[in-house]
Amino acid sequence: MSEDLFGNISPVAEPTSGGSLADADHANLPLAVRMRPRSIDEIVGQQHLLAAGSPLRRLAEGTGAMSVFLWGPPGVGKTTIAAVVSHQTGRRFVEISAVTSGVKEVRAHLEAAKRELARGVSTVLFVDEVHRFNKAQQDVLLPAVENRLVTLIAATTENPSFSVISPLLSRSLVLTLRPLTDDDLNTLVDRALADPRGLRERYQLDTPARQAMLSMAGGDARRVLTYLEEAARSADAKGTTVIDLETVEQSVDRAAVRYDADGDQHYDVTSAFIKSVRGSDVDAALHWLARMIEAGEDPRFIARRLVILASEDIGMAAPAVLQTCVAAAQAVQLIGMPEARLNLAQATIAAATAPKSNAVIKAIDAAIADVRAGRIGDVPPHLRDAHYSSAGEYGHGVGYRYAHDYPHGVAAQQYLPDELVGTRYYEPTQHGNEAQIAERLVLIRGLLAPEA
Repeated sequence: MSEDLFGNISPVAEPTSGGSLADADHANLPLAVRMRPRSIDEIVGQQHLLAAGSPLRRLAEGTGAMSVFLWGPPGVGKTTIAAVVSHQTGRRFVEISAVTSGVKEVRAHLEAAKRELARGVSTVLFVDEVHRFNKAQQDVLLPAVENRLVTLIAATTENPSFSVISPLLSRSLVLTLRPLTDDDLNTLVDRALADPRGLRERYQLDTPARQAMLSMAGGDARRVLTYLEEAARSADAKGTTVIDLETVEQSVDRAAVRYDADGDQHYDVTSAFIKSVRGSDVDAALHWLARMIEAGEDPRFIARRLVILASEDIGMAAPAVLQTCVAAAQAVQLIGMPEARLNLAQATIAAATAPKSNAVIKAIDAAIADVRAGRIGDVPPHLRDAHYSSAGEYGHGVGYRYAHDYPHGVAAQQYLPDELVGTRYYEPTQHGNEAQIAERLVLIRGLLAPEA
């Protein structure tokens, strides 16, 4: 007999001595599932949440009745913590996913919890990916949490402040889970190698292979145990009990990049990409670009960000970069991935190595700010449309100076409304092409001055 993740008892046959991993009946359950902690003391990592008297430990010991949101990256133990809390306190454990569950299903579980509570049995309701619930779905949970019909444990990879309704959040405790360290992962690997639920001391894991798995896992417990399990199967196929680097490399095609395309990681990696390009660190920019590509980010999104950046952070300092980025965006549409990674890389390199200027965005934002503040004024009469027959009667177009009739193609006259005469929005930097624009602008503004 064996306990599954939820603390239920189920028969599991023990593997016979000397039998291969594949021959053992219990191998049908993934190693990561078999090795999930059975008590709060077996949880690896998150020590900042597990100290004596901490909310999480009190919850697991049955002395706390609050609902909690577990916020953290994948593979750090959110589901495990919920199951452990339920098991240690003898409560019913109900797990639903916000991806597949609707309001009807949530209501049904809450009604069942109400019936069980009348019988004296409390329920832990675990909602995975709670950020995917819309407002209406979250509203259904609110009375149950407020009246303590259930102990809600909700897991999310997104910041709850942005994805959870305020009334629900205010009635719960948010606990932030941290990525597992290499020491934490080492503990898990050692435990899996030795534990009867795991590999039962049948394999030897050499140091290079261990380091490779830790590196590829990226702080994710499920990944490192999955890599270990696949490597053990490969060792079985070779007829050896030694798991070396070659075995690991054969078992794992590539490291899965931890990146949530709809959550915080999405925004964080995008932010790092933009800031690296803006900061002119081309190598860092390419790293973040590669992270987005490998994570399956929409290449059109990346291209759009580059087109925006070309004007926001480079502008007239290197105007050709905008053309490069627009061309890359068109290439993404034309040829698609994976070939379009080359176009995105070229645009990234062009943008990262270009001289920088934020004069364009400062100029347009300053102009918009004046308009929004009501500093608009009337169009000067000489600039008004004079293409209709009676325009002259109103003074429209009278006195207008045609720029091409004047030296340098610059005609001195009032172009701004009266309220804004003398206002300057565009102030070029001394970077790249803008240094030449700055010199020309001094001449132009001199020619436009009233005394000219």
